[in-house]
Amino acid sequence: MSDVDDVLGAALPLEYAEDLDPLLDRIGDASCVLIGEASHGTHEYYAWRAAITRRLIAERGFSFVAVEGDWPDCREVGRSVTLAPGGAEDPRTALDGFGRWPTWMWANEETVRFCRWLREHNAGLPPDERAGFYGLDVYSLWESLRAVVDHLAEHRPEYLATALEAYRCFEPHGEDPRSYGWNTSLVPDGCAEEVMALLTRLRRPVSHGDSRDPDEELDVRQNAEIAAGAERYYRTMIAGGPESWNVRDVHMADTLDRLTDFHTHGGQTGKGVVWAHNTHVGDARATDMADAGMVNLGQLARERRGRDRVVIVGFAGGPGEVVAAPSWGDPMEVMTVPPPAHGSLEEVLARSELHRGMFVVPPERDMPGFLTGTLGQRAIGVVYDPDCDPRQYVPTRLAERYDALCWFRITSALAPLHLEAARRGELETMPSGV
Repeated sequence: MSDVDDVLGAALPLEYAEDLDPLLDRIGDASCVLIGEASHGTHEYYAWRAAITRRLIAERGFSFVAVEGDWPDCREVGRSVTLAPGGAEDPRTALDGFGRWPTWMWANEETVRFCRWLREHNAGLPPDERAGFYGLDVYSLWESLRAVVDHLAEHRPEYLATALEAYRCFEPHGEDPRSYGWNTSLVPDGCAEEVMALLTRLRRPVSHGDSRDPDEELDVRQNAEIAAGAERYYRTMIAGGPESWNVRDVHMADTLDRLTDFHTHGGQTGKGVVWAHNTHVGDARATDMADAGMVNLGQLARERRGRDRVVIVGFAGGPGEVVAAPSWGDPMEVMTVPPPAHGSLEEVLARSELHRGMFVVPPERDMPGFLTGTLGQRAIGVVYDPDCDPRQYVPTRLAERYDALCWFRITSALAPLHLEAARRGELETMPSGV
């Protein structure tokens, strides 16, 4: 059989929400579903990821969504969708408040539509059964430190001196992670001692059985964890290599574990959906990332929870349009995505002329070559140069990297809520990140 015959023979339809039935069958009793994207600016990836998630929450009792975003910003979205006191009545208000570059990743119409649905869904449920919305990422060092100081000043003043000591250690760097990173190359331990002292004071399990407000306790604990993780990240990023990437993805995996524990109560295990780039959710061991000494969230989730408890869904697309920036911190643009590179997974799928489709990896070993062979898969980050597109491919063994893949032959740009300003605030990631 030809590659085209193999693709068409394995493809499942993907036109309506009902077409997701085979994927839900594959998910079965899994408690963790990681859903990727091949860019941070493509409408189809965001829209179909939301469609999968709606069904998991409404039909399978999934209890939270955790995204590749900052905890403090996403907490405001979470307060809105769970109808928490003081939360925005419209999730759009919370999403429109995202101010750190690249805002378009979550401040977009596609995410607004999902979050409005989630708020409406939650409105008919008791507070402790409402599905939450959280950020997994590590970048919000200064915002998280300020949140810890504010919380302790009001609720736990006995720990305030420790928090202020950590905060003052970072003050000379003017909220500039590059400054902190360069300075710790001269003083290797940086502020590690201060943030670890803070974390030791606050590190304890948080559950719905606590006498204190469990959401507030989770928030202060997580912000302290972010301070520790961000300090390590910014300290290691200057040296380059895989360590800063690994710090980030281990932090995301640890956060996912804490959220699962937090939503485990009443005899029910917490069940979570993750939204992040393919490079984070697709198992690193099925790519060249492993050879470079890198781990990622998908690999760690499978290792910690067991392969049968985790399902990974990847996305891929052909030419069209994408929202990205030409260089770090620049205003966003709608860019043209060219046809896929020769020999890539996308080229194989495009040759079939399949408009869109879903591939669920079968359990048997006798699978078509495009599922088992090594093919480059396109990975567009927040920075993209269409002229350099052939460099944007990750060698991938699809059947090992994912449990399913959604394909779109033509892609379109997502709809940001507002124009992206030039660099503002902290640098939230580095050019090696996506």
